[in-house]
Amino acid sequence: MTPRDPDTEPTADHVDMVLGQWARQRPDLDFSPVGVIGRLKRLTRLVEGEMRKTFAAHGLDTPSFDVLATLRRSDPPHRLTPAQLMQSTMVTSGAVSQRLDRLEVAGLVSRNRSEADARVVHVELTGKGRELIDQVLPAHIATETRLLAALAPVEQTALADTLRTLLLSLGD
Repeated sequence: MTPRDPDTEPTADHVDMVLGQWARQRPDLDFSPVGVIGRLKRLTRLVEGEMRKTFAAHGLDTPSFDVLATLRRSDPPHRLTPAQLMQSTMVTSGAVSQRLDRLEVAGLVSRNRSEADARVVHVELTGKGRELIDQVLPAHIATETRLLAALAPVEQTALADTLRTLLLSLGD
């Protein structure tokens, strides 16, 4: 990781400009939450854009990566039900079904009825799907590492802890 250099880093960002404008227009209001939420929103757009580039370089989109990664991180044989995938990826059943249709056509996952209960369908990574996600993961981690390079490891840990606290407070 590259250490931070305060002499070469900008001291103000777009959100600072917005906060300054609001301070002039509505000095009666405390806009400090905009400093956090505005930056989170801008950061999300920037990070998602970089992730999309990484996934596209491997022929994937973000939803497909999410499904493949969710299956890969599950215990062998890397198999989940559509309901488990829906819970883990936090999307609707229709969205999961569409994702699975595309991934199955591409030969990256298979859907099989349970031998124990024919009402249950399992989604499993195929060999091709496992090979692809194992190829994408190092690039994904490299992208995330690059995106966080401006923060020292201790800052990354503190930010992760702070964001966890906020997420938990909001019911996540």
